Amino acid sequence: MSDTGSSEGTARLVVGPFNRVEGDLEVRLELAQGRVAAAFVSSPLFRGFERILEGRDPRDALVIAPRICGICSVSQSHAAALALAGVQGLVPTDNGRVATNLIVATENVADHLTHFHVFFMPDFARAFYAERPWFPRVEARFKAAQGSAVRKALETRTTLLHVLGLLAGRWPHTLAIQPGGVTRGADARDKVRLAATLGAVRRALEEGLFGAKLERVAELSAREELDRWRAAGPEGDFRLFLDIAADLDLGRLGRAYDRYLSYGAYPGAEMPLYARGIFTPDGAGAVDLSAIAEDHTHARMEHRTHPHHPFDGSTLPDVEDETGYSWCKAPRLHGLPFETGAVARQMVDGQPLIRDIVQSEGGSVLARVVARLVETARTLIAMERWVHELTPGAPWCAQGTLPSHGRAAGLTEAARGALGHWLRVENGRIAGYQIIAPTTWNFSPRDAAGMPGPLEAALVGAPVRQGETTPVAVQHIVRSFDPCMVCTVH
Repeated sequence: MSDTGSSEGTARLVVGPFNRVEGDLEVRLELAQGRVAAAFVSSPLFRGFERILEGRDPRDALVIAPRICGICSVSQSHAAALALAGVQGLVPTDNGRVATNLIVATENVADHLTHFHVFFMPDFARAFYAERPWFPRVEARFKAAQGSAVRKALETRTTLLHVLGLLAGRWPHTLAIQPGGVTRGADARDKVRLAATLGAVRRALEEGLFGAKLERVAELSAREELDRWRAAGPEGDFRLFLDIAADLDLGRLGRAYDRYLSYGAYPGAEMPLYARGIFTPDGAGAVDLSAIAEDHTHARMEHRTHPHHPFDGSTLPDVEDETGYSWCKAPRLHGLPFETGAVARQMVDGQPLIRDIVQSEGGSVLARVVARLVETARTLIAMERWVHELTPGAPWCAQGTLPSHGRAAGLTEAARGALGHWLRVENGRIAGYQIIAPTTWNFSPRDAAGMPGPLEAALVGAPVRQGETTPVAVQHIVRSFDPCMVCTVH
């Protein structure tokens, strides 16, 4: 972190690299009157996975794409498999669909637990907050690498990942997810083990995180219910967070555009668990995939003259660039930035508590964290149901033939939000492969119109106290998005 000077009452501050963030991130701030006046978010590491995939057998994507990231690898695998299924016109078997849901949900819930306990809450256990009335409890529970809640959450996460051992063989970088389903079936004993594993995770969350049944959390429906929970609800880390949020006014910190995008998560026989669509201040709507385009104006990429739909996109670093400030492109829908993540999924799906928070106070640090916790409860309940839906002896994977030409998009939801892989096959080889990850949406730079990305917008107005070189408000906002920077730039 370094102060870069000031002039005429406006100071500049570069914050980064961030600890407890997956990958590399820098944020340049322009400050005025003790607040952020403008923010410029930089992803400083170029990775090039889209280029690595070009010219290969399309099935290589199942091996290479998961290696984009060590904590989102299942989501990347799922998107690659869906793209290949689309090219083949292949529909997974019922068992394959349900098992894939369990595999993807396991990684997503594990990521939610890691984010809350390891990435987000330890910031409140810093000496900066030593005078706050809640500080002793937070320090005991969440001090980095030492807090009792941190240690317990890592144990619970390890238990949860046993699901991947049973259904996916390993984690990360499993090869279990295929275009037609999964490579390994589950027998009756596996179902018992899966149910026992999820039962253990449920007990741990109900005892420590929520202090209440998952169903009670999932059914929260109004902002005033959170106030009652904070005042007299069950003891647990959820209530502790609500105390912190009320004291620090996190419901008014970090608001972006209140525009949300979800591709829909966990397909069902008739509809997904969480709906596909968009939600804006004007209401809900469908996703027009043809209206997605990536702007290169402030990315260190060639082809800046106009935005590119992912099927027509390119990833060509501009070695002579003097205008870009990030390796991240700027994805836009209908020319506008959209936020994605758990809050987007719950807004699009119509979860009443999250809609009430956002529509009454705006999307904020509070909204993002509460959405993640409510989604954790809702998803684990669904996982228990999916285990019962598995049918030993029925087919687990449909077979198909890969054509020499075709194109398709593989759209899924990672823990951090909407993930898309756009695949073009020509002469039996990958002619184009473009990836837009959740953090690409959330941490995008400005576009040709000068419109900031969601995080850049959310940081405006954040307080920066005199002498702060690592502003705590900025860190809370950044972490509320749960960035995964290694998935962001390819």
